[in-house]
Amino acid sequence: MGGYRIVGSVGVLLVLVSLLSLSAGLSGAEDAPGLKVGDTAPLFNANDHLGHLWQAKKVLQSGQFLVVYFYPAAMTGGCTKQACAYRDASAPLKKEGIHVVGISADPVVNLKYFQTEHGLNFPLLSDVNGDVAKQFGVPVKEGGSIMRTVQGKEVTLERPFTFARWTFIVDPSGKIVYKNTGVNAAEDSQTVIEFLKSKN
Repeated sequence: MGGYRIVGSVGVLLVLVSLLSLSAGLSGAEDAPGLKVGDTAPLFNANDHLGHLWQAKKVLQSGQFLVVYFYPAAMTGGCTKQACAYRDASAPLKKEGIHVVGISADPVVNLKYFQTEHGLNFPLLSDVNGDVAKQFGVPVKEGGSIMRTVQGKEVTLERPFTFARWTFIVDPSGKIVYKNTGVNAAEDSQTVIEFLKSKN
């Protein structure tokens, strides 16, 4: 009987631990739900791939829509497809009055490589501390490093964090009008264009 009581007690303890763990996970999710459609977007600043200060406020004051897309890492497969699709869609994006920025935790030097290797024609912003991602509520994980050949030489690209692939659209008044947390990298630019066309 004593043996059964011990096993039973252990079982109850394990159930309690599981419930506490689940409660903690749910609490964390409630604490950081992320920005939603209708919320006011943060007026963030960040350094671009040239090391220049980029300011959201200036873009919105010009009357443009602002596409803010967060991506995991420069010079990786899906992220390259996504960036090149935005590059190739520059004409229709401009026609719709859309300004695009891509944000990752890559340092400026990585972004410069990325921009140069693929002829990217929009700002790539460096959020090395994860501050902008956190303001939007984008999930942030550990960083990493990759080896790439850039201009004929091997380089190591390190990043302190890895962001989830999320896309937001902010209207000129500063309100979030679109949020996509299930982004298809290659189709993201076209999805954004179609969404804004449907609103006009």
